[in-house]
Amino acid sequence: MVTRPFHFAGGAGQRLSGRMEMPDGRVRGWAIFAHCFTCGKDNRAAVRIARILARQGVGVLRFDFSGLGDSEGDFAESHFSADVRDLEAAAVAMSADDKAPSLLIGHSLGGAAALAAASALPSIRAVATVNAPFDVAHAIHQFTPDALAAIDADGVAEVVLGGRPFRVGKRLIDDLRQQDQGKRIAALRRPLLVMHAPRDQTVGIDNATQIYVAARHPKSFVSLDNADHLLSRTEDVERVGTMIAAWAAPYLTAPADPPVVPDDVEAEETGAGKFQVAIRAGGTMLLADEPVSVGGLGSGPSPFDLLSAALAACTTMTLRLYADGKKLPVTRIRTAVGHQKEVGNPLPDVFNLRIAIEGDLDAEQHARMLEIAERCPVHKTLERGSRFTMAEGEPPAPCEPPEAHMAAMERSTAI
Repeated sequence: MVTRPFHFAGGAGQRLSGRMEMPDGRVRGWAIFAHCFTCGKDNRAAVRIARILARQGVGVLRFDFSGLGDSEGDFAESHFSADVRDLEAAAVAMSADDKAPSLLIGHSLGGAAALAAASALPSIRAVATVNAPFDVAHAIHQFTPDALAAIDADGVAEVVLGGRPFRVGKRLIDDLRQQDQGKRIAALRRPLLVMHAPRDQTVGIDNATQIYVAARHPKSFVSLDNADHLLSRTEDVERVGTMIAAWAAPYLTAPADPPVVPDDVEAEETGAGKFQVAIRAGGTMLLADEPVSVGGLGSGPSPFDLLSAALAACTTMTLRLYADGKKLPVTRIRTAVGHQKEVGNPLPDVFNLRIAIEGDLDAEQHARMLEIAERCPVHKTLERGSRFTMAEGEPPAPCEPPEAHMAAMERSTAI
């Protein structure tokens, strides 16, 4: 799983901080996740739902609204309409990055913002809400009467929301009271998934009923049984993420034709830590890093781990090709590779292989399998050494077609 920073200018021009959860394998579409009131992009539900969708091939942007988290702006100056504009700005920024979103997902007040923003965004084809209020002014219920009186009197006051202090301005309260969410939902003209917990003590289940009744078909409702408002249980978050991924499948903007997977391998800095890079190889993405002991985050294999992994994979594949070709009763093959350097040796790099072959083989067959292991194409490449070319620029690096490795393995096992 790869998470990349994604920063963009919000509706009022402030720099908003986001994180893009990149899909594993083929990209089926792109989505934006709008977090709950005062929560932020790193809220547990936002992170886990986004990553569940990314595992299903849906890239997700989660970001801090203006005045929250790592985004610029003053929360005391923020209001619901500004959050809606931030969502619109996020969609524009993603589109400019060739990641036009087709799905909007909102949790709690973020769900209300998603419903308000969707109609203004032509790329959005579907909306999903989780524990969202129907009446946007419902958020005012989180303020005590004394806090509201202080805001009305002074124009701004410090209040405690979710156990944290916030400076809240009168503009936020006034803006919440002025929203006509029912009219927006009726004019949504997008497929809608309403998910709500019947036991939600923060936003009652009657809100889901009002949203569902106001919306036009196609629309769906899913009861979240024993979940709470913030989806604090792992099983509830997993259910929500999986359900959204399945429901949204017809509305995602996957390309009509399978994407062309580049033959070369690319590593790009993620901006997290000193060494972490995102690697794209064969249509899949993974992280590489260095151990914490040398200044890395320990978030992925090191470059020499990857080199050892290439040798282990090629050895195992070559042995399987040979075993199947000779119809040997081999049930499982496992190759472990370690790497070390012997200082002072003309060939200082040593790859230590440990090969386990399961199956009813006699001694001669087993010995022959170990001989074949030394013929794997990666083994021979490392043994012979290599030449290198280097250039600057964007075009892909020259690379043999994917079929070349299979042909090399077949030549290695042809006896």
